[in-house]
Amino acid sequence: MSKFNFIYEEPSSALEVTGSTPHGIYDTDSEFQTDSLTTCKYVASKLGHPVMQLEFNSGSIYACLEEAVSEYSQQINHYNTKNWMWEHYGNTSTGSGYSGTGSHQAETPNGGMSLFTLSEQYGQAVNVGGNATLLTGSITITSSKQVYDLTSEASLEATVGTSNRIEIQRVFNQAPAAISKFYDPFAGTYDNIELLDSFGFGNVSPAVSYILRPISYDLARANAIETNDIIRKSAHSFELVNNKMRIFPKPTSKDDGDLIYFHYYRRDDRIDVTQDYTSGKVSDPSNIPYKFITYTEINSMGRNWIRKYTLALSKELLGIIRSKYASLPLPNGEVSMDGEALKAEGREEKANLSEELKEFFEAVSKKEQAVTEQEVANAQQEVLNKAPLKIYIG
Repeated sequence: MSKFNFIYEEPSSALEVTGSTPHGIYDTDSEFQTDSLTTCKYVASKLGHPVMQLEFNSGSIYACLEEAVSEYSQQINHYNTKNWMWEHYGNTSTGSGYSGTGSHQAETPNGGMSLFTLSEQYGQAVNVGGNATLLTGSITITSSKQVYDLTSEASLEATVGTSNRIEIQRVFNQAPAAISKFYDPFAGTYDNIELLDSFGFGNVSPAVSYILRPISYDLARANAIETNDIIRKSAHSFELVNNKMRIFPKPTSKDDGDLIYFHYYRRDDRIDVTQDYTSGKVSDPSNIPYKFITYTEINSMGRNWIRKYTLALSKELLGIIRSKYASLPLPNGEVSMDGEALKAEGREEKANLSEELKEFFEAVSKKEQAVTEQEVANAQQEVLNKAPLKIYIG
C-alpha cells in the first residue's frame, strides 16, 4: 500500500509507520511499530471500514497515534512536575552533566531544592549556612581612638565598593573566659577539705586533696563569674552605628597594636537573589529536563487510553475532511456527509479522556496520598479506641 494514497487501505507491514508520522518521535520503537498496525485496524473498524469508505490513509492514523502518545507523555510530565517540581529547582537542566529524565523513570526524593535553600537562609541568619560567604576583618587598636570606621580603617578579607556596605555579624571583643579565673577545681581548697572531712576522709593517709565534681558544677561557677562581670564590672563590649565601631572600655596604651577581629557579610552578597542560579539550571517548569515517554514501557492502562484518544483524534480529522462538503451528488440524488457530527463527537471524546486522565493523576498525587494515609491512620485509631483494654491484676 502506498502511504500517499488518500483513501484508506489496511496496512500490511509495521514498517510502514517509519516516516509516516510528522515528528518521528516513536518510529524506531518496535512496539510502537507493532501497535500502529493494530491501532490502525481498530480505528478504521470503529469508523465503519470496510463498509464505509474513509477519506484518509493509514498515515493519518499513524499521525493521530503519535499525537495521542505525546499527549499522554505530556500529562505524565505535568503530573511529575506537580509532584516533583521542588526537587528540581536549581538542578542542572541541560548539558553533558545531566542525562535527562524520561517520564518512565522514577524520581528520588531529596528534600527539595527549595527546602534546602530556605534552610540555608535560616542558617545564614545565625551564621551557620547560606550561600553568602561569611568574611573576616580586623581593626588595630590604638589608645588615641575609641571609634573606628570599618569601611576605611579595617583590614577586610574582601573589598567593599562605595555603593556597597558591610553587615557585621560578630565582634570578638570579649573579656577573658570565665574558666580562666577558676582555681584548679581539683586543687585542695578549703571547700574540698571541709567536704573531705565530712565524709571522714580528712585524716586518711596518703592524703586525699580533691573531690571529683560533675561538670555542671564548673558551668555554674562560670555562669556566676560572667554574670558578675556583666553586672558589677565594666565589661568588654562595642557599639555599631553606620559601620563605625565604638570600643568599650576605651583602649589604653597597653592595648596599642592589639587586633579586634569581626565577621561580616557584604550586603550585596546577601540580597543577590540570582547567585548560584546561572544558565543551565532548573528555574521553572519550562526547563525541567523531562523527555518524551518511552512507548515500550507504557503499561496496558496507558496504551488503552492512547488507543481511545487516537480514535477521538481520527474522528475529528475525518470530520474536518468531510465537513468540506455538506453533501455529495449521486446519479439518483445526493448523500449527506456527517462531518460536523464527527468533529463534535471527536472533540467531546478528547475532552472526556483528558479529564478522566487528569482526575486519575490527581487521585494518586503526593498530596492525595498523604490525605489518604491520614484518613486511614485516623480510622485505625478510632477502631483501637473502641477495643477493650485488658485489666492487669498484680
